[in-house]
Amino acid sequence: MAHLRLAWVLSGRGWADCLVGDHQAEAEVAASYITAAPEDLLTAVTRLVVGETECRAQFEAEPTAFRWVFYREGTHVWIRLLELARGSDHDNTGTEIWSTLQSIDVVARAVIRCFDEVVREYGESAYRGKWGEHFPRTELEALRTARRDHRGDGAASWAPP
Repeated sequence: MAHLRLAWVLSGRGWADCLVGDHQAEAEVAASYITAAPEDLLTAVTRLVVGETECRAQFEAEPTAFRWVFYREGTHVWIRLLELARGSDHDNTGTEIWSTLQSIDVVARAVIRCFDEVVREYGESAYRGKWGEHFPRTELEALRTARRDHRGDGAASWAPP
């Protein structure tokens, strides 16, 4: 399993670039504030931490969409990042642009670290000014709490389908 890196960079009013990578590959996707992209990602990872076996988060890039698909088994999660022509398209019509197998704790840590860095860099007020919405403090703290409360849950090994 690889180390996971995640960065959320505000690239313009209402736009962000999300960079994700491990030691094998990386991808960069865009997100628009027209949907709750950061909240959706934080919530999906929280749901994984507390035991859901499959969940999704989506970033709209007008008209392109980027969908994060998470499959959990035991303490591991297979992440697929898909590019879709339209946000309403089925997963099967998307092109996989990145995937990885990680422990759930590594994923949770990477997402928490990412948004902790965002608030350190911009501050919550400047974040709102650049992104157009409030910093996702509630969702970040929910993930932090879930990670603390659920560390070590699940089985020891798994391979993606």
